Amino acid sequence: MATFFGEVLSVYSRAVEEDEEELDENEEDEEIRRELEEKREVHLHWSPEVSESLKSGHKLPCSDFLLAVGHNAAGFLSVYVLTSESWDIVGHASVWNERSRAGAGTTSEESACVFYRHKNNPSVLICQTTCYIAEDQLFQWTEKVFDVLQHRQLNVTVLSDSSVAEYKTSDYLCGSSAPFLRSLHTAAFSGLPVCQSLEQPNIITGLPAAVLNHCEVHRVATVVYQCYSDVTGPDSVTGPDSVTMETFKPALTKLGKSVQLNPSPSTDVLRKFVRTTNIPSNIYI
Repeated sequence: MATFFGEVLSVYSRAVEEDEEELDENEEDEEIRRELEEKREVHLHWSPEVSESLKSGHKLPCSDFLLAVGHNAAGFLSVYVLTSESWDIVGHASVWNERSRAGAGTTSEESACVFYRHKNNPSVLICQTTCYIAEDQLFQWTEKVFDVLQHRQLNVTVLSDSSVAEYKTSDYLCGSSAPFLRSLHTAAFSGLPVCQSLEQPNIITGLPAAVLNHCEVHRVATVVYQCYSDVTGPDSVTGPDSVTMETFKPALTKLGKSVQLNPSPSTDVLRKFVRTTNIPSNIYI
């Protein structure tokens, strides 16, 4: 470019530099997004025996899959089912997100999502999940877990926690009526639920909803039992709650001999899983 006096000046465009900066920022953002997606990926870790079977192209034989979501549901299985010596830990899932505590390097005992298999009846599987699974991880978890299970003659039972404050009803709901069960099931489920169906406009959310949707699409017989309680998590004063855990008992009657309930767990077992916290008094004497 020449000036009025005939000087030749180099051409400089601010737009070119801005385009290069924007391109660098986009590449950096894309790399961060890719790293975050990899970090948020759900990983399943199986025992050597199960891993070898899966590598050979076989799926896990499964007639009954029992999934407990939430501290009361998981506590119920720990107290009334898993205290017997009939179960082996066969795997765990590691989930990382903004609210999770279990990282990719945790062991099965430390993980908040553990899989158990019955020793005498290997086709019966149990999964306890107390960790938070983010919305973008629900599909991952469901696809990866059900991808390793044989779907033929598979029956799925889901036990889930929910706060009674989230229950919508036109009638007055007194505190003494909680905890209580409500159910939802897929079209392939041919049995009779042990409690009344969940009334509209109530819905189920999170992992139970993801599992129910997956099983509806793949025509797997599935029933979800949601327990509404005023004690739903570790942050509550007394949770998990023994009364809430007992509410799940009828849900397993349909499983017959597949899952045996311990009708009267010992005090030591209850003390181990039912946490009580002393509330400090603010009254000065």
